[in-house]
Amino acid sequence: MRRSSRATDDAGSASIEFLTAGMLLLVPIVYLVILVASVQSAALATEGAARQAARVFVQAPSIEAGEASAARALELALADHGVSAETRVTITCTPDPADCLARRSWVTVRIDARVPLPLVPPFLDVRAPLVVPLEAASTQQVSRFGGAP
Repeated sequence: MRRSSRATDDAGSASIEFLTAGMLLLVPIVYLVILVASVQSAALATEGAARQAARVFVQAPSIEAGEASAARALELALADHGVSAETRVTITCTPDPADCLARRSWVTVRIDARVPLPLVPPFLDVRAPLVVPLEAASTQQVSRFGGAP
């Protein structure tokens, strides 16, 4: 004998449960993948920008031209990766900080970037940080045949 009651009948509720549980699990996973891809792209861009900026700086004829070339290398690297980040470039020289392009001196380019979280509107006021800080540095030596004598 078969007993059937409307209150205990589960017919058709599996699809609703699947959609609800699927959305609750799928949305955070998709956002996590987008976040990791965005941060990885920005990390590759800043690392490449630091390396290229140091290379073009040590080959520049003057410090002003080197700084302009380093800034352009940073812009190109970020644009190539599609990254819009707030950046700060610091150029330091050893052994003589006053003469960066002296022969055989070492030039270090450091890039600090702040990458915004994807899909987060800028007007959102929360107490959690809405950016991921990244830093990259590269050191190059001025050629013994280049630079100032």
